[in-house]
Amino acid sequence: MRTAAFLCSRRILRFGFGHLARLVLRYYSLKYGISIPWRTKIGLGFYIGHFGQIVVHYRAVIGANCNISQGVTIGQANRGPRKGYAFIGDNVYIGPGAKIVGSVRVGNNVAIGANCVVTKDVPDNAVVVGVPGRIISYEGSMDYVNWTDY
Repeated sequence: MRTAAFLCSRRILRFGFGHLARLVLRYYSLKYGISIPWRTKIGLGFYIGHFGQIVVHYRAVIGANCNISQGVTIGQANRGPRKGYAFIGDNVYIGPGAKIVGSVRVGNNVAIGANCVVTKDVPDNAVVVGVPGRIISYEGSMDYVNWTDY
């Protein structure tokens, strides 16, 4: 994904190598079930715990050291007050099966529980669970995030 983004951002490389890199990205997206478009803005230290059924909208913004489990959807809402796409902060843990839908701002050091549906903004250091997502504590994601500094 990062290779395709780099090649497509360069005017000279876009048409030859950029298209090839996007085809390779598409092949691996179908093979592993992880749909993260090359235009998605993702910070350093992005970690996918398990492959399969991960879908991210191409306009979503994901911060540094974000951990995503299987079955996660970061999508767009097409109507209503939360029309738009998500902005996810740094050091966020997103549990298996979680859904983040619409123009939602997820703060830094947030832990989102398994099968949680987040449709409202989440402040820093919160732990969110349930459907719809509700804050149960402000202990954050310190023990959940797999810290990777590259």
